Amino acid sequence: MADAAHEQWWQVFEVVFGLPVVIAGILQILLPLSIPFGGLMPVAAFAGALLALVGLGFVVLARAKLARSGQPTDPGRPTSQLVTTGVFAVSRNPLYLGGVLVLAGIGLAFDLAWVLLALVPGLVACYLVLILPEERYLSAKFTHTYPVYAKKVCRWLGRTG
Repeated sequence: MADAAHEQWWQVFEVVFGLPVVIAGILQILLPLSIPFGGLMPVAAFAGALLALVGLGFVVLARAKLARSGQPTDPGRPTSQLVTTGVFAVSRNPLYLGGVLVLAGIGLAFDLAWVLLALVPGLVACYLVLILPEERYLSAKFTHTYPVYAKKVCRWLGRTG
């Protein structure tokens, strides 16, 4: 079993989503793309701001819960305890969920269509590069508790039992 879920420096949210978002920013400058909100732009801006705040809430609550549990937020460091309470009771990946909501909220609030489009490859990469290795690591490390937790709490948001 690996010492941590990720062993490469680039296997982090900031790189997996950062690269597509930087490319999206460059595309937004070179080939501006707008979402046809029409007169609903103020509503979209408000909804985007709200989405970003909810995402920030997920990130803050998850980091605080991990800190109180003595667990790292860096997936490149070993975990000694499975955290299943607090925000982790409604999402197995509240840090990723929160980050995605922040980026989606920014894209929506500022009418940055390229940023919203960049979330698609970011989400695919997040699943393949971040989430799947973490799930394998946690399943191997917490052989009895992680499968039970994974059956009860959805990968992104919600509970099944």
